[in-house]
Amino acid sequence: MNTLDGISVIFDLDGTLVDSEPNYYEAGRRTLAEYGVPDFTWADHEGYVGISTQETVSDWKRRYGLRAPVEELVAAKNRRYLELARTSTRAYPEMRKFVELLAGEGVPMAVASGSSPEAIEAILSCTGLDAYLGTLVSADEVARGKPAPDVFLEAARRLGAAPADCVVLEDAVPGAAAAHAAGMRCIAIPYVAAQADAAEFATAGLLLRGGQREFTARAAYDWLTGSARPS
Repeated sequence: MNTLDGISVIFDLDGTLVDSEPNYYEAGRRTLAEYGVPDFTWADHEGYVGISTQETVSDWKRRYGLRAPVEELVAAKNRRYLELARTSTRAYPEMRKFVELLAGEGVPMAVASGSSPEAIEAILSCTGLDAYLGTLVSADEVARGKPAPDVFLEAARRLGAAPADCVVLEDAVPGAAAAHAAGMRCIAIPYVAAQADAAEFATAGLLLRGGQREFTARAAYDWLTGSARPS
């Protein structure tokens, strides 16, 4: 019996497994420019990290007074994002090592993301992570996106795992809140350094304030086999 028996691991995608936020920013910037908003900045984008595309675009519509339907804006943003994602998405090397390490131990794994199903599949395929991660849940498939727990609870259901036996890896405040609301433990790797002191991250079992610079596959594995092991 291996030391990880009984544990299931659920990964957020963007900013956690892969460095996709620059592509999401560029897709959003181009989309908003087309619809008459020419000055969308990276600082503006950071406020949407961890929030589903649907909810992001709904907020754009209110904030910028856009007349186009939400569905049209979502389709435009997704189209641009997929064009970028298929050619320029990079998996974080230590995250790839961690996934491979867990796969070698037979640990059940899933991806639960605010991205569309098409975006999740495209990214996992182009990075080769689809060889290890076959259980995928998009916020498009559940009633509420993060910070609601729906995507994580659905991932647990598909894995056949109890929420208390799941560990979530997350980079964003809404995701950490969602993991806590789902009754799951969390390894938090803040993407936006200025958010590392957010109360939502304080609920994480392991908080790596330095983000991906601090994350190592071995440290995460050791934490799982120690303090994160189900009782």
